[in-house]
Amino acid sequence: MFWYSHDMNGWGWFAMLISMVVFWALIITVGVLIYRASTRSAPSGTGPTGWHRTSPPGSPEQVLADRYARGEIDDEEYHRRLNTLRGSSPGTPPSS
Repeated sequence: MFWYSHDMNGWGWFAMLISMVVFWALIITVGVLIYRASTRSAPSGTGPTGWHRTSPPGSPEQVLADRYARGEIDDEEYHRRLNTLRGSSPGTPPSS
C-alpha cells in the first residue's frame, strides 16, 4: 500500500518552485499596475484620474500667450496668430 513513500519527488519540487515564482510575479505585477494607474494623469479634456488634477485649457489667446512665453514661437508668429484669432488681417497691427 505504501510503495512510493510520502515524500515529494523531483517533479513535485519543480512544480512547487514554478508555482511560487508565478504567484510572486502575479502579486508584483498587480501592485505595479495599481501604482501606475493611481499616479498617471489623464490626457487633457478627459478629466482627472488618480491623484493628479489637470487644469482646464484656457482660451485660445491664453494658450498662444503661454506658447510665446515658453519660447515655442517668435514675435512674428505670435502676432500673426493673434491677429488671425482676433479676426483682423495679417497686415494690421494687433489691437491691444
